[in-house]
Amino acid sequence: MNKNSQITYWINSAKHDLEVAETLFATGKYDWCLFIAHLVLEKTLKSLFVQNKESFPPRIHDLVRLAKLADIELDEDTSEFLDSVNTFNISTRYPDEKFRFYKLCTQEFTEENFRQIKEIQKWLLKKITPSLRPDDLSIC
Repeated sequence: MNKNSQITYWINSAKHDLEVAETLFATGKYDWCLFIAHLVLEKTLKSLFVQNKESFPPRIHDLVRLAKLADIELDEDTSEFLDSVNTFNISTRYPDEKFRFYKLCTQEFTEENFRQIKEIQKWLLKKITPSLRPDDLSIC
């Protein structure tokens, strides 16, 4: 797979996951919405890793580490937020944490975190070089 194909793959996969997360939010599956939203950022960061490093991204899920490896500079607030989003990936995987996370994921909590995730994804997508963007990618 060439560089452009890899970038397109990661962006399209993130776009699909964002649609899934929107559906989960609309149906009140807030914990799973945030789990999938983590994937949206992870895949978007992996597209930037491919762009900036010209190699396949590492098989890791830590958003702050991915950003660093992709040479994306984060301010302290964004870094802290991404670190908190990392917990959404872990909390839905393990039974002892799953119920606590489920209780934490009220509509208000999820709405605010999901909003921030979507804002960060838009910011990250703007970092994709225009000539490498898939045709159907609209950047706000």
